[in-house]
Amino acid sequence: MTAGVRGKRSIAIGTTLLAVIGSLSLAPQLTAAAVAAPPNYTGDPTQYWNGALQEMFRRATGTAGSPGALARSAAMMNAAVFDAESSYQATFGTAKYKAYLAAPKYWNLGQGADEEERVIGRTAYNILHDLYPAQTAYLDGKFQERFGTKPTDYDVIDTQIVGTIVTNMRQARSADGADNPALYVPDNVPGAWRPTDPAGTSESKCATGADAVTPEWGKVKPFALTSGAQFRPTTPGTYSSYASLLASPAYAAQVDQVRRLGAANSTERTTDQTAAAWFWANDLNGTYKPPGQLLSATASIAAQRNLSKYESTRLFALVSLAMADAAIGEWDVKYQTPIDLWRPESAIRDGGLDATWQPLSADRAGHHFSPCFPAWASGHSAFAGAWAGILQKFFGTDTLTFTVTTEDPHSPVTSRTFTSFSQAAQEDANSRLWLGVHYAWDASDGLKLGRDIATYVYANKLTAN
Repeated sequence: MTAGVRGKRSIAIGTTLLAVIGSLSLAPQLTAAAVAAPPNYTGDPTQYWNGALQEMFRRATGTAGSPGALARSAAMMNAAVFDAESSYQATFGTAKYKAYLAAPKYWNLGQGADEEERVIGRTAYNILHDLYPAQTAYLDGKFQERFGTKPTDYDVIDTQIVGTIVTNMRQARSADGADNPALYVPDNVPGAWRPTDPAGTSESKCATGADAVTPEWGKVKPFALTSGAQFRPTTPGTYSSYASLLASPAYAAQVDQVRRLGAANSTERTTDQTAAAWFWANDLNGTYKPPGQLLSATASIAAQRNLSKYESTRLFALVSLAMADAAIGEWDVKYQTPIDLWRPESAIRDGGLDATWQPLSADRAGHHFSPCFPAWASGHSAFAGAWAGILQKFFGTDTLTFTVTTEDPHSPVTSRTFTSFSQAAQEDANSRLWLGVHYAWDASDGLKLGRDIATYVYANKLTAN
C-alpha cells in the first residue's frame, strides 16, 4: 500500500480534524466489537516487535536476506517506532528527545498504557508489512498474539498518528537506492575479488561475478550519514593498487596469518577461537543473521537494565540507525574503493600457496564457503563497532556483564558472556579471521568504521531536547 495504514477501515492521512473528532465517539464501540481476545502486553513492546523482526530475518532469502537489507529494515521499523512513541510522549508533555523524522502531537485519547502499546505496535506492524508482504500471515499472527484483534480491524489511533508516522518513513526511504539491480563485474587481476564457488555447491551460490551480493549498497541513501563514503578508510595497508598491495610484506603476513588460523583443518587455532568463530558467524539462511544477533543482544541488555518503554524505543532506534549506516559505509568500502579485495581462499589457492586450502566457514551440508562479496572490510566488524559504540554512549560506560546468544548451527555453545561492549565487538571482529573468511585488517578497519559511525549517529540523531 502506498498511503494510509493497512486495514479494511483505515482512513486516508488527509482526514480533516472534524472527521477525526467525530470518529472518536465511535472508536470504543468499534474496537470492542472487534476484540476476539484480551490483549497480552507481557514484556516491553519494542522488544516484542524486534523479536518478530528477527523471525522475519530468519525467513528472508536472496537480496531481502542480505546484511544491508536486514539492517535497513531494522532502522526503518525502530526509527518509526521511536517517532511514534515520541508523538505519544509529546502529546502528554513528557517528550525528552528530538524525533528522527517528526513526532507531532495528536488528539489526546486518554487511554494510557493501552494507547502507548497500540501506537508502538501498529506502527511496527505497518512498517514490517511494507517490508515483508510475503510474511503477512506470520505478522498477522504476531499482531493478534499481542492485541487480541486483527490488524485490519478499525483503530482510531491509525488516523490519529500511526498513519502519519508510517507515511513519513515510507516517503523518507522511497527511492533510496535499496532496489538498485545493477550486477557486479570483477576486475580480472590478481588480488581482485572473484567468485569462490564456481560449481555453486555451497549455500553462498557464488559461481559468477553476477552473484556478488548487493554491489551498489554503498550508494544507498544513509539514515544519518551525509554519504556512505563519509568515514571511508584508506585502502588496506594504505596500498593504492593491487600490484603494490600483493608485493608488500604486510599483505604476505596477513595472508599467512589467516592461512594458519582460519583453515578448516588448522592446528594453530585454539578451541576457544574455533568456538568464537562459529558463535559469531550466523551467515546461513534460517538464522537471524549478524544484525539479528546484535538486536537480540540489545533486547537482553535493555531488559537487564529495566529500560522504560520510551528509553527502549530510543536505544533500539539508535542501534538500528548506526547498524544500517554501518552496512552502507561498509559496502562502500567493499565495492566503491580502488581495491575490491579477494577472499583469503582465493589469495591462498589462486596465489599458489595451497591449492586445497579451505576456510573453516561451512554451510549446513558441510560445504566450506566464503560470503559472496569482497573481503575488505568486514561487515560483521562494522556492525559490531556500530553496536558497541552506541551502547557505550547510551549507558555511559563500556563495562557491563551481559550474555549474547547465537543461532549458528555449527556453534558448540548457544551463548557467551562478556564483561564489556568492546570485548564482545572485538571478539566478533576477530572471529572472521578465525573463520577463514577475512584478513586482520578487514576486522580492524571494519571495527573502526562502525565506531566512527556510532559516534556520529549518537551525536546527531535522537538527541535531547
